Amino acid sequence: MSIETKQQEIVEEYSVFDDWMDKYAYLIEQGKELSGLDEANRTENNIINGCQSKVWLHADYKDGKIYFTADSDAILTKGLVAMVIRVYSNETPDDIINAEPWFIKEIGLEENLSPTRSNGLTSMLKQIKFYALAFKAKYGNA
Repeated sequence: MSIETKQQEIVEEYSVFDDWMDKYAYLIEQGKELSGLDEANRTENNIINGCQSKVWLHADYKDGKIYFTADSDAILTKGLVAMVIRVYSNETPDDIINAEPWFIKEIGLEENLSPTRSNGLTSMLKQIKFYALAFKAKYGNA
């Protein structure tokens, strides 16, 4: 499934909610479904700088695609990182580099997150793009 398709799915899922409290509750539920992160990957190197709460993001490269795992110590932030890795995991570095995260604006996150959470979300997206650039530099277009 492409990044575009995954973003469209998320937009459709959130479109059933009229109230932002319902959207927040759904976001928290998504975070609860996040499989988490192995203790071995809960390192300082995997912490995303710029997030108010702790967010760990780990990336593995296999067969030309990047697979992300993540966790957070805050329930809403855990939902945000779960949504972001849902979009970008199991994709090629080029696809990640070239994809714009339009679903964030489309579902209304831009205007409904606090400035600190919004900064954290931006940091998560930057880190995902950084991983994609690093894997592309290391492995090329394999």
